[in-house]
Amino acid sequence: MSNRLNLVTGGGGFIGSHLVKALLKKGEAVRVLELPGVPVPGNVEAIYGSICDDKVVREALKGVERVYHLAANPNLWAQDKKDFNAVNFEGTRRVFAEVAKLDVEVVVYTSTESIWSGKIAKFDWGHADKELRFNEKSGPYCRSKFLAEQEAFKAAQAGVPVVIVAPTLPIGPGDRSLTPPTRMILDFINCKTPAYLDCGFNLVDVRDVAIGHILAADHGIRGERYVLGNENLTLSQLLIWIEEITGLAMPKRHVPYWLALVTGMISELLADYVTHRQPRAPLTGVRLAHYPMYSDSSMAVDQLGFPQNPVRKALADEINWLLNNGLIQQHLPLIQTQRGLKI
Repeated sequence: MSNRLNLVTGGGGFIGSHLVKALLKKGEAVRVLELPGVPVPGNVEAIYGSICDDKVVREALKGVERVYHLAANPNLWAQDKKDFNAVNFEGTRRVFAEVAKLDVEVVVYTSTESIWSGKIAKFDWGHADKELRFNEKSGPYCRSKFLAEQEAFKAAQAGVPVVIVAPTLPIGPGDRSLTPPTRMILDFINCKTPAYLDCGFNLVDVRDVAIGHILAADHGIRGERYVLGNENLTLSQLLIWIEEITGLAMPKRHVPYWLALVTGMISELLADYVTHRQPRAPLTGVRLAHYPMYSDSSMAVDQLGFPQNPVRKALADEINWLLNNGLIQQHLPLIQTQRGLKI
């Protein structure tokens, strides 16, 4: 058991909650900074407030030795687009400004591979150099995360002991806020998506991502960026897995990119000005799907010992969790009988 105090910002989120559980399992002391009303797991010290509040950030950082900065708006759409910049970029800049005044052992900053989506990153995926240019068409979420990652690199250059981790698309149980990958899977299972835009991406077990954060703190090179991913696959392959796990027929018809783009534009306009609810096809998500989002995590595996547990098992665990939490509206012939479940 360690007496070391770890701060996890966003410790009630999808990755954050699994990270908190992993730290507690190791016998570490954990403090969580989270928004009011967001439940946090385990026996931890909880500070409620925003990373946009200087006083809250200073209070949360008192006496900590390791900082895991995960707090962000992870959605691809927001009613007020300025929220992405305020939380993801300005909030991260505020955290690093306060950390720079302290003597901490390490800061693990959680970035995302989605910021390198586009023609530039396509030819160097998983080994994206910190000087590569950002694809401006990706949208406000990706832009805010790109700027935040650059802030992390600046902090590292200024002497702050920063290690950057960039998860791909995490899946697994416990996604209470329904982040975009989970929402996509749930919509397919609930028969709300009759067709699909076939695209390539990288999936990873969220529990592996949590362990990857700790490994980055333990073994990561300061100022380095590690991709935390696992398996590259297409959406059509993912739908086959869902069909085999649940027994539900998945859509077989796919749409061309131009039609998905038009649908995304209309969907986002309706969300912005009519429904004020998360659109089923956020424009950022469509644009990200234009190029294969394949990743290579070999550096994290080789240098950190990053685990590569089966993504198909993580998908089955996620579907079970969605079912047990009443989020699936369909009868699942295979998973509900607990027979024929294919992992």
